[in-house]
Amino acid sequence: MQSVAVVMEEPRRLKLASLLLDEPGPADVVVETRWSGVSAGTEKLLYSGRMPFFPGMGYPLVPGYESVGLVVGAGPESGLSVGENVFVPGAKCFGSVSVVHGGSASHLVVPGARAARVDPALGENGVLLALAATALHAVKVADPSGPTLIVGHGALGRLIARLVVARGGEPTVWETNPVRATGAEGYEALAPEADPRRDYRHIIDASGDAKVLDALIQRLARLGRVTLAGFYETIGFAFAPAFMREAEIRIAAQWAPGDVAEVIAEVDRGRLSLDELITHRRDAREAPEAYSIAFGDPSCVKMVLDWSTI
Repeated sequence: MQSVAVVMEEPRRLKLASLLLDEPGPADVVVETRWSGVSAGTEKLLYSGRMPFFPGMGYPLVPGYESVGLVVGAGPESGLSVGENVFVPGAKCFGSVSVVHGGSASHLVVPGARAARVDPALGENGVLLALAATALHAVKVADPSGPTLIVGHGALGRLIARLVVARGGEPTVWETNPVRATGAEGYEALAPEADPRRDYRHIIDASGDAKVLDALIQRLARLGRVTLAGFYETIGFAFAPAFMREAEIRIAAQWAPGDVAEVIAEVDRGRLSLDELITHRRDAREAPEAYSIAFGDPSCVKMVLDWSTI
């Protein structure tokens, strides 16, 4: 079976290509993708060629870990049925072609245990479950209480803020781009220079800016904590200000087992909204243009590819 996939041939060179899918096993499902999201974090680093090397990485590669689609084939041991709507956080089903994370394609073969049932009513918002699970994991790692600052008002920063508010917090959000400072729900988004506070107990960075740590440490109360929720090339900071505050620095990974299921439950209960986060949409046939916009247009909070025409 063939699948049309987004293929990064090398940094800044992207195309659609037809790839042969691996044969599904008894525990696998075949998913016909309806929508996939473009990650402004990891995929931007892959696209620009700045992604630090890790095992399994290499060009050409298939990116993507934010896909929603319909099960069109289900093995007897998959635990799923044909016709179910599922979220897929990436796939490894293209033979010798490298995958990081392999979800941006018209058809996917994945273990049934890796696909999560989602309400069809979510529609394209289902692609946001990966970011929502990442946000939930960051909140768990940060364990914020008292005055909390969230840095960055992109899709990840907004989801972190919504989760903190849902837990009774009153976070402040920094955003340097006025275009992105809009859309706050239950919290205030402002420029760093407009914020006089220097006593934050918790700061969660969702900007991915490796140069921001020194400025954040200066805003901490004594024994304050900075949690890094983005993806960074390298991180460094001046020791003396951190020493004087006995600052703690934590790193939140993408998500842990169970985070996706937990965030789906939060959405189903109405405790977390995924609305008003997708700002840009493109037909999957326009993938090269879509990726360029996603990484270059500051008004683009989230880009979604529509695979329905392929």
